[in-house]
Amino acid sequence: MKKVIIDRRQNGAGKSVDNRRRFIQRYREAISRAMVDLVDKKSIKDMGEGGNVRIPRKLLEEPSFRNARGGLHENVLPGNKKFQTGDRLPRPPAGEGEGRGQASDDTGGEDDFVFELNREEFLHFLFDGLVLPDLVKKQQASIEEWKPKRAGWATSGVPSQMDIVRTLRQSLGRNIALTSRERRQLSELQRNLEAGQEAGDSAETIKGIEAEMQSLRDRINRVPFLDPVDLRYHNRVSVPVPSTRAVVFNIMDVSGSMGQQEKDMAKRFFALLYLFLQRRYERIEVVFIRHHAIAQEVDENEFFYGTSSGGTMVSSALQLTRGILNERYGSDWNVYVCQATDGDNFIQDNGTAVRLLRELLPAVQYYAYIEIGDKAVSDLWLPYAQVAGDHRQLQMRRVREVADIYPVFRELFTPEAA
Repeated sequence: MKKVIIDRRQNGAGKSVDNRRRFIQRYREAISRAMVDLVDKKSIKDMGEGGNVRIPRKLLEEPSFRNARGGLHENVLPGNKKFQTGDRLPRPPAGEGEGRGQASDDTGGEDDFVFELNREEFLHFLFDGLVLPDLVKKQQASIEEWKPKRAGWATSGVPSQMDIVRTLRQSLGRNIALTSRERRQLSELQRNLEAGQEAGDSAETIKGIEAEMQSLRDRINRVPFLDPVDLRYHNRVSVPVPSTRAVVFNIMDVSGSMGQQEKDMAKRFFALLYLFLQRRYERIEVVFIRHHAIAQEVDENEFFYGTSSGGTMVSSALQLTRGILNERYGSDWNVYVCQATDGDNFIQDNGTAVRLLRELLPAVQYYAYIEIGDKAVSDLWLPYAQVAGDHRQLQMRRVREVADIYPVFRELFTPEAA
């Protein structure tokens, strides 16, 4: 009999997942464009949360068949107090046929469609297509080396992996389990035989007991000493282990020359970077360094919410970065550095900073320098630009306003940036 199951749930779990996925796929480009505005409006604390994305309604219009304008049409319309049967209705003036009103100087003519992205969808669109931009090193970081690890025993395997002790233990246990009843009966018959011989039982009775004992011994001997079900082999499974390691140094200028707006933009950039690293690379290590005249390694909370400030000596941050790199991370680490500053520096410190930068770059896969503000020429831009001419891993970008952060971030961490 054919059975038909009808799901009458009003809002079943996962019932609209496919529709939602199709919608996101269809308007992927519009959602991606709307992400820039969404990132700009978010606070640093809420940077990783989802949010509402506005999609222009004109993009949602579906193609349809309509009657062409012009010609004579006969329609049957319901009557009302204004019109009676046989009245002729005037054509609406041009531009009012669809109820959109007269033209005005207002540029917002249509309501947008608001679509809410959850956290996973938001982060997917936010970091779609981004990587740590050294392509070769990135591939190595994604590759996991597989090593064998003991994982108990298996009933099949190669002879060299056989566990002899456990196999014999299995064999002994099976023999005991399959012959225990016969062995008890054999012991009991043995006692009866001895008692009968002492009591002088007839030869026929003794012979019957001996025949029964022999039958039991034959049944015991028919149980094989070693059976294929007894075999046990050492079992090994392959477990992933990271073949390469990576560390990212986040260097943020918090000196007095950085205004609150510049610091906020720097924190927004690093908040994006931190979310990106957490989502894309599980095993990556992150080092947070704040500096003014003195550099200090801090934790995540102090990095984003600390309030210390002072003069500006970039060399202190580079010196600390080099020290941490030499102390904790060897040559087998993939090293990335991101530095955000307004470009101001104590003028006598520029030479030291450039020298330290040149010494640091050979050990670095990628160095992203972000200069915040609208200065035409800063203390660091030209010296850094000269170094960038000799080291392609040093990439420099300017962030003049909040709206520049996400585009610059994507530009720095696309595969083509390497």
